[in-house]
Amino acid sequence: MIESPDRSIFGSLNSSCTARAASPILTGMNPEKAMRWIAERLHDHYGEISVTTSNPLEELISTILSQNTNDTNRDRAYASLLSHFGDLDKVRQAPIEKIAKAIQVGGLHRQKSSRIKLVLERIMRERGSLDLSFLADLPLDRAMAWLLASPGVGKKTAGIVMLFSFGKPYFPVDTHIRRVTTRLGLVEERDDPHQRMNALLPPDPALMRRLHLQLIHLGREICHPRRPECPTCPLSDHCAWRTETS
Repeated sequence: MIESPDRSIFGSLNSSCTARAASPILTGMNPEKAMRWIAERLHDHYGEISVTTSNPLEELISTILSQNTNDTNRDRAYASLLSHFGDLDKVRQAPIEKIAKAIQVGGLHRQKSSRIKLVLERIMRERGSLDLSFLADLPLDRAMAWLLASPGVGKKTAGIVMLFSFGKPYFPVDTHIRRVTTRLGLVEERDDPHQRMNALLPPDPALMRRLHLQLIHLGREICHPRRPECPTCPLSDHCAWRTETS
């Protein structure tokens, strides 16, 4: 059995990332108001973020390739995959060793090649074609459960497919979002970050898409694991972690 990638991504956080008390400005608001306040601050900082609807199968494979690497290497690995095989059905039919060689630039290529082949084989076996459009007609919990039954697919990967390909209201949490929301006091270290954030957010796919991308930008550019650049952070004046450490 292949372990869900989310377990390694959301393992133990460095203790310096953990906020012990929630931010007063956030706890003083109802959850929807707090989330929209954060989104507005991030919009003021980053401006409008363009979001396009993605093909669900391509999104699924691309997100598997993104695990434990950066966007550049993910995109290189996906482009190399298609360059070597032409399409994802030919990837499904290829030996794992050849898939691994094609995606080597993305890192963890042996693990990811096995996952990709197993996922594609499962879709073909259960659906008769490499088509995930049926998920659009399922209730969100059933669609998530179907994706989560795929080898190596965790809540982040499944959530990205549901949100960005189908416009379903599920908020996916990556390592950057986990770090930022923990420091803000929204998520505690013992929490399931997906359960917590989806409970806090209104079921608004457009808001979720923007906030997902904005929080990732913040985590990459400002709220670093070590030495976060708090003076430049648009949320720092109401950040529980900065209040405790300043």
